[in-house]
Amino acid sequence: MPNRRMILAASAVALGGAYLLSKGNGRDIEIQVGEQIGTPARDVWTKGYTQAQLDEAQERFALKFPPDLIALYLERRPVDAYDWAKDHEAIRDRLSWPLDGLWFDVQHNTLWLPEWGTKPPKAEDQYAILKAAVDAAPKLIPLISHRFIPEEPHEAGNPIFSVYQSDIIYYGSNLEDYFAREFGGYTSRPYPATFKEIRFWSTLVERNS
Repeated sequence: MPNRRMILAASAVALGGAYLLSKGNGRDIEIQVGEQIGTPARDVWTKGYTQAQLDEAQERFALKFPPDLIALYLERRPVDAYDWAKDHEAIRDRLSWPLDGLWFDVQHNTLWLPEWGTKPPKAEDQYAILKAAVDAAPKLIPLISHRFIPEEPHEAGNPIFSVYQSDIIYYGSNLEDYFAREFGGYTSRPYPATFKEIRFWSTLVERNS
């Protein structure tokens, strides 16, 4: 079940496809292109990328996009998402966001997982252990703001994480579920009973539950 950290996303807006959203009375409604829930209404999707643009982005940042993310981005992409064709500096900064945030909590809060062993007294040794753990984990691909999809496994249906330092939660069981919540509100559909487990990152989610 959602915990207190699960903050509602923006109020619902026009969706670029058909989605089933669950209402409070338990009845589902299908939202078609151009229909709206809530206010303000605006277009949240824009034209997609070419295959060449996606290939270039993956090569530039040493990433391998999951197949469902590629399929989506070839068709359309969110207006508020990072532009992989030109937002190179912002994307590079966001790729370092998970490690930077975890390091902040190691330094200033109580973050230190048992599997990392005894916490060394020196900051540089602490950072080396943390960085090795993050480097060994699946890379996180930024979507919108601090929402990420894991690079691995290289298959469709990976969950989406909301990452803010070590405050990490699931924000969708897959891309469809995530975007319905991002654009329609976090509680716009029932909370999934299960999520695909992702090495390292799911451990941090469980730590927050």
